[in-house]
Amino acid sequence: MRAIFADRKVLSWALYDWANSAFSTTVLAAFFPAFYKDYWSAGVAASTSTFQLGLGHALASALIVVLAPVLGAIADSGGAKKRFLAFFAVLGVAMTACLYAVAQGDWLLAIGVFVLANVGFSAANAFYDSLIVNVAEPEQLDVVSAYGYALGYVGGGLLFAFNLTTVIWPSWFGFADASEAVRLSFLSVALWWLVFTIPLLLNVPEPRSAARVGAVGAIQAGFQQLAETLHELRKLRVVLTFLVAYWLYIDGVHTIVRMAVDYGMALGFEMQHLLTALLLTQFVAFPAALAFGFLAGYIGAKAGILIGIAVYSVATIGAVFMDGVGDFYTLAVVIGLVQGGVQSLSRSMYARLIPADKSAEFFGFYNMLGKFAAILGPLMVGFASLATGSPRLSLLTIIILFAAGGVLLYYVDERRGARIAHQLEES
Repeated sequence: MRAIFADRKVLSWALYDWANSAFSTTVLAAFFPAFYKDYWSAGVAASTSTFQLGLGHALASALIVVLAPVLGAIADSGGAKKRFLAFFAVLGVAMTACLYAVAQGDWLLAIGVFVLANVGFSAANAFYDSLIVNVAEPEQLDVVSAYGYALGYVGGGLLFAFNLTTVIWPSWFGFADASEAVRLSFLSVALWWLVFTIPLLLNVPEPRSAARVGAVGAIQAGFQQLAETLHELRKLRVVLTFLVAYWLYIDGVHTIVRMAVDYGMALGFEMQHLLTALLLTQFVAFPAALAFGFLAGYIGAKAGILIGIAVYSVATIGAVFMDGVGDFYTLAVVIGLVQGGVQSLSRSMYARLIPADKSAEFFGFYNMLGKFAAILGPLMVGFASLATGSPRLSLLTIIILFAAGGVLLYYVDERRGARIAHQLEES
């Protein structure tokens, strides 16, 4: 295993998780939502600013849903995964840096820049995920995928810890106030993301397309390949079953992640405790993600994911009975133990089920479903809360997603799926 981790191309690939996790942690999960309400949308009713923020997320998701499979097909046809990754990563980096310059009260520009940053982040991720088949053998996929997630949790956690410190104690760093510290944190994320993307671009191999084609030819071939793949999906029932299962259980995962802070605020916990708990989750997830990668070597990726789903279900029940902030920290630790494992093993299991020569396109579908996730869960929780009048009891609806996703995943025949994928590669 040491040889895998020391492999230059594997390390370079995994470092992109280290790079872009700074955006998902510092920007997406922590600072942008809070700073948007207090700075860019200051003076606006809370319900209105929430609607604006939700609209921004929805627009970014809609763009990715449309773009990801098409761009993946084009990248596969032209042998251009790294070029597309570089383009969208630079887009995300540039837009993240631009957040620093958006003036107070300019909510429309803030939302527009955020949408473009989010599109860059999500689209680049689709190409990054697809490159795993270029750096790992089939028997190494679980460990390599877990390696990437583990480095992501550490990298994102380290920069978030620094940025959180500057926001809590801005005078220690010579900043005028917390607002200046938050704005500068966007610049730090952009720089971090850019610098640690370079190893992947230099060291990760990508086979050239058999025929050299221009941009127009790649686009035409991409759309043709997308049509062929949609037709082939009828043969790939194992892939379809996995994708539906993934959509259900990852919706539950994302719902918990996105609603945890709101739920803690509803229980009266201070924001400082909630952000610290988020940071704690990052560092617990680092060794846990690696452990799940090794565990999958003994029990298989599917069994590892099912264990994670079971723990999520128990944690959801525990959240219903949570009283003090100590319980919230305990919940953060439990979630951290399985979050990286479920995500990393899902990626590696899916990589085994798809033809390697169409990995960018298939991971486009995978990331498309990831963007659809956290739509059904929040709606279920919201309607249940209205029906029962209890935010606590409404959380139990998330277990439906875990149960349905787990049952479908149980019936995914990984060996059969891998065999069919291999046959399609050779045809």
